[in-house]
Amino acid sequence: MSASLNFTIVAPAGFATDSAAVDRAEALLVRLGHRVHVDETARGRFQRFSAPDGARLAAIERINADDDTDVALMLRGGYGFTRLLARIDFAALARAKKRWMGHSDFTAFQLAALAQGGMVTYAGPMASYDFGAVEPSAFTLANCFGVLENDEWQIDCALDGPASACAGTLWGGNLAMVAHLAGTPYFPSIDDGILFLEDVGEHPYRIERMFYQLLHAGVLDKQRAVLLGAFTEYQLNPNDAGYDLDVAIAHLRERVRVPVYTGLPLGHVPDKLTLPVGGRCELDAGNGRARLRLSHYR
Repeated sequence: MSASLNFTIVAPAGFATDSAAVDRAEALLVRLGHRVHVDETARGRFQRFSAPDGARLAAIERINADDDTDVALMLRGGYGFTRLLARIDFAALARAKKRWMGHSDFTAFQLAALAQGGMVTYAGPMASYDFGAVEPSAFTLANCFGVLENDEWQIDCALDGPASACAGTLWGGNLAMVAHLAGTPYFPSIDDGILFLEDVGEHPYRIERMFYQLLHAGVLDKQRAVLLGAFTEYQLNPNDAGYDLDVAIAHLRERVRVPVYTGLPLGHVPDKLTLPVGGRCELDAGNGRARLRLSHYR
């Protein structure tokens, strides 16, 4: 039987757009044998946030001081972490050694935690539309608990790109958040890493422009590999005239000196991996398949 974990569902960014999803997430985790506490922010709303900045910051501090919490599970993304970064004591969070998990806007927290505190966090499912889905993804659950309950985890998946084998620090997340933090104290300096990226609601030309931000900042060419997940919920228009995401990615591949892979199961999609940001990844790719060995994250 899997080890029981103590989850706290917390909303340090956006508010719950579906309150029933919070209940479903809590019920699912309990059915899986875990204990769950729902922080007050998970059911609140203030403007487009779950609560005012000070209350959301207090929720982070509250979880960090709670000896019973093993995993701080983000309710959802949206927007909000950027406002808090300068006020978060990442050294204190690192000392507490709790596991923080989520994606989307949470990427800002993850990169800052790695840069400021050397923390490993988890890019993975969230309460609202993963654990709280009407039909949660078995793939997502298996990979999430595979990582959380083991010191090492291996993933075999389809991945399009050149044959290559490499290893390095695994990092990244939402492309808009990664580009947003470049050049700030909250951006980790990772050489010879494996960078993964995904996004939602961004037109291909904006995706390409953010890639250029990372290229011009010297980030992309310092990596061993770039892994691209899902880029979803955008709409092309007549001005594109054949320019689409595939064209943008092909252009990126021409400009960077490192291998770029597509098809990583990650992003604002039902089936997603859980990846330790700041952990180690060994990548072995070729013939449309890849094996990722994850370690050094606990």
